Amino acid sequence: MTSKTYDLKKDERYLQLLSQSFPTIADASTEIINLQAILNLPKGTEHFLADIHGEHEAFQHVLKNASGNIKRKVNDLFGNTLRESEKRDLCTLIYYPEQKLELVKQEEKELDDWYHIQIHRLVKICRDVSSKYTRSKVRKSLPVDFSYIIQELLHENSNDKDKTDYVSAITSTIISTGRADDFIETICNVIQRLAIDHLHIMGDIYDRGPGAHAVMDTLKNYHTWDITWGNHDILWMGACAGNNACICNVIRIALRYDNMDTIEDGYGINLMQLATFAMETYKNDPCAEFMPKIMQPDAIDEKSIQLIAQMHKAISIIQFKVESQMIKKYPHWKMDGRLLYDKIDYKKGTIKIDGKEYQLTSCNFPTIDPKILTFSHPRSRL
Repeated sequence: MTSKTYDLKKDERYLQLLSQSFPTIADASTEIINLQAILNLPKGTEHFLADIHGEHEAFQHVLKNASGNIKRKVNDLFGNTLRESEKRDLCTLIYYPEQKLELVKQEEKELDDWYHIQIHRLVKICRDVSSKYTRSKVRKSLPVDFSYIIQELLHENSNDKDKTDYVSAITSTIISTGRADDFIETICNVIQRLAIDHLHIMGDIYDRGPGAHAVMDTLKNYHTWDITWGNHDILWMGACAGNNACICNVIRIALRYDNMDTIEDGYGINLMQLATFAMETYKNDPCAEFMPKIMQPDAIDEKSIQLIAQMHKAISIIQFKVESQMIKKYPHWKMDGRLLYDKIDYKKGTIKIDGKEYQLTSCNFPTIDPKILTFSHPRSRL
């Protein structure tokens, strides 16, 4: 078989596959026209976020305001026609429609007028953020309940005198049927959805903050996103896979930042056994070097801080032992420089690194036997 014959047969196979989706010339032509037109649309907004570190509330806020993109849209569309306070209120309504509506209903006396004005403004913003996309893509992003109504409002212009009464009647009927709140919440969510075409997560969802699990739940339901895993994320993957060193490291970082929420509340892992072990083993140890970084000092008492420090020291010693076991098990890693226990002079309270001796600030290691420093067996005492 010549290369030319082979190429022809390969082209024929491609054409046969394409014919299943586009059986006629008209179908194929329509798709070509559609794809060529899409190539000439402006590129959708791609959003890049990194170093989330469990800050779920901040992450949610950034998604809601599209890192200020929605505020810029409001400024561009309404300019000097609205006061700054009105633009801020409009942005807040888009970001947090449910909460803002509750406040408005408590303060606004002419609520129907307010509904008319805000729906008109929200439709204008929605029309702007949807302008980069095909009608088909916008339609697919709309919730079922108000899909038809939003499509009509987006593609009909109230400035067209032939359609003024039509558009006005849609808005009035939304209000008179008691669906104004639901409609406003829906169109605000659509604006948030269309303001970001694709989300890129550039690593480090986990550690430090309290809501890494909630961030993952948000991403699971997000319309389109991708991720480049960071070292903190890979650490949690290792812990999930059952690697003892990763498990210890995850717990140690959580204790260091006084953040057990993801471990205990997010994933239901009880640290009571570690707390009991730490209190018994380090009950007379101030553990000054292991004091946590307290994010909210007013929310925790001194006794709890001391317990966290004891747990922090306990898991740190355990982590170093487990890592020692791994380093000795895999000598080709060439990480012997990380083996520090056998470099400590426990009587003098010093450690020798690269030929230089350093004084330790604390030399209380009740779970270490200086005579046995191999820690090679996975079930050795921790």
